[in-house]
Amino acid sequence: MADLLRLLLRVAEKAANVARVCRQEAPLFQLLVQEKTGDDKNKKFVQDFKTLADVVIQEMIRHDVGVQFPEMADFIHGEESNKFENGLGESVTVTVCSTEEETAALLASVLDGDKTAASLLAGAIHQDPATIDANTDGLRVPLSPSELGIWIDPIDATSQYIEGREEVLEEGHLFPSGLHCALVLIGVYLRSTGEPVMGVINQPFNYKDPASGRWRGKHFWGVSYGSVNVCSESRPKDGPGGRLSVVLSSSEKLVVKEALTSLCGPDKLMYASGAGFKILCVIQGLADVYVLSEGSTFKWDSCAPHVLLRALGGGVVDLAKCLQSSSGEPDQQTELTYHQPYTECKGADRWANHGGLVAYRDCSQLHSIMGVLKGKL
Repeated sequence: MADLLRLLLRVAEKAANVARVCRQEAPLFQLLVQEKTGDDKNKKFVQDFKTLADVVIQEMIRHDVGVQFPEMADFIHGEESNKFENGLGESVTVTVCSTEEETAALLASVLDGDKTAASLLAGAIHQDPATIDANTDGLRVPLSPSELGIWIDPIDATSQYIEGREEVLEEGHLFPSGLHCALVLIGVYLRSTGEPVMGVINQPFNYKDPASGRWRGKHFWGVSYGSVNVCSESRPKDGPGGRLSVVLSSSEKLVVKEALTSLCGPDKLMYASGAGFKILCVIQGLADVYVLSEGSTFKWDSCAPHVLLRALGGGVVDLAKCLQSSSGEPDQQTELTYHQPYTECKGADRWANHGGLVAYRDCSQLHSIMGVLKGKL
């Protein structure tokens, strides 16, 4: 498992490089954006985007993991379809080839013959990233790759990535929107039970060097299985007494906002972009809990950060199931799992977290949230 974790940290950094290259080349970026249509359109956003960067990152991760762990190749799932339409109306299936030149030639066919853009992207895909410093050597988990599947969200919070607003992040402060909300998420789950067991998060736009104008990223990882609970982040210290802080989507239902205001007070309700980023806020202690009452997130959004919360003693539960449960406590029935689609739905909706979710670090805080939401939804 240590080998798999090291590989995922490396491919997540490669993915972050691709995301940065695509933003640095403005004309290239304009070329890349296409709107999602049909069954794959995420209903929550009026304008949801599919970028070639998304597809390229997803296929690069699929390729690199499949080479080292061939037994996982058929169980690597992502948000995006790898079929892309070029300006001539031709459908091109995007894959990562064995050489940079072959990949560049394939991408040029997507980019209407723009060889400069294609070779730039191919270079980022085939470039080995700097060594990721992570203390994984002593990690022993009794699982084999043949028991595991992977969920990839190539660039979570696509709208923030495309808008591209820059923030200078400060420790301990939640900045609700901007490039830093765009995350690469790679989550690993047990095929038999859907239990999330390993997660890697890469934040490609964490710090911009004032001298070079280049962005540097930050990575987070966790492993949670049986008695093994390891996380790159320490469990945040609980503040003195104080009320719960909750992060929400700005489009959250009024009834939920009102119920949580009665619990936390209006100054402790915060808003942020991106499902992955909101769970990361809970991991980092920038918020205590993330509540979402709608089924507008997906398995690829929650799988990776879910593992880090589990490793810290928390988790992510299905809100609707938790409200129906007699105890209101997290258990195997209410915790999100990642292996089974909703067969009655089509397209992306088969993998939605339909019951909404609550991401938490502490069971007592989850209990308080359930107390005020019971009977309201």
